[in-house]
Amino acid sequence: MMKFLFSFILCSGLLVVSCSRNQVTGRKQMAFLPESELQKMAGEQYLQFLSKSKILQVTVNKDAEMVRRVGTRIAYAITKYYDQQGKSSIMDGYQWAFNLIDENQVNAWCMPGGKVVVYTGILPVTRNEAALAVVMGHEIAHAIAKHGNERMSQGMIQQLGGTVLSVALSSKPAETQNLFLQAYGVGSTVLGTLPFSRKQELEADRFGLIFAAMAGYNPNEAVPFWQRMAQIGGGQKPPELLSTHPSDETRIQKMKGYVQEALTYYKPATK
Repeated sequence: MMKFLFSFILCSGLLVVSCSRNQVTGRKQMAFLPESELQKMAGEQYLQFLSKSKILQVTVNKDAEMVRRVGTRIAYAITKYYDQQGKSSIMDGYQWAFNLIDENQVNAWCMPGGKVVVYTGILPVTRNEAALAVVMGHEIAHAIAKHGNERMSQGMIQQLGGTVLSVALSSKPAETQNLFLQAYGVGSTVLGTLPFSRKQELEADRFGLIFAAMAGYNPNEAVPFWQRMAQIGGGQKPPELLSTHPSDETRIQKMKGYVQEALTYYKPATK
């Protein structure tokens, strides 16, 4: 009984002290792990992933060069914007990496600290650089908004319990590593985006489109891209109520509003 009570008190205390207002989204967010710790874990997992993957080299592959160019422009625009807003701490510890992986997955992801992967399987759907920026902006927004930290924290509460949670935070056992991989979607085959909640997905849609617009990419490419995504998989997708992602109809309808907002940040890049 005492052990249960201690676990409950510890877990409740963590919930109180670990809920803070996110500087990007403006909403309250649960985050148990310091971002610096997640960035360190991400760096290790990213290198491990790359060691087992077929990386297309920027020097010899135009698509890989495009991925690097899009990512670099978005990263620069985000850093400049938050510096101007007096929120440069949002970008603390970011060491960007952008790699194109030769694999037929319609997917991309971004880990804490700016570790980005795009799969060649999504390029036939993006079709152009601006639509690729929509995808990469979306994935980068997940990391900037600390969605993975939030999801991992929720997973720890659900799976580990209070006492084990305190151990997990200090020793990073296998359970924590598994939660980390699940939270950041490494190896995920989910079409186009990581398996986060619908709220997080829509936040990433909104802020990712703003980030892409800041980098000089036309936000009007977003709706046609998501319409093409909606055609993938036919009727095999679950109902929105049972899905971690918004329905195609919801996402596209919301995106039309996000486009209008993002256009206020858009200045075409000069050649």
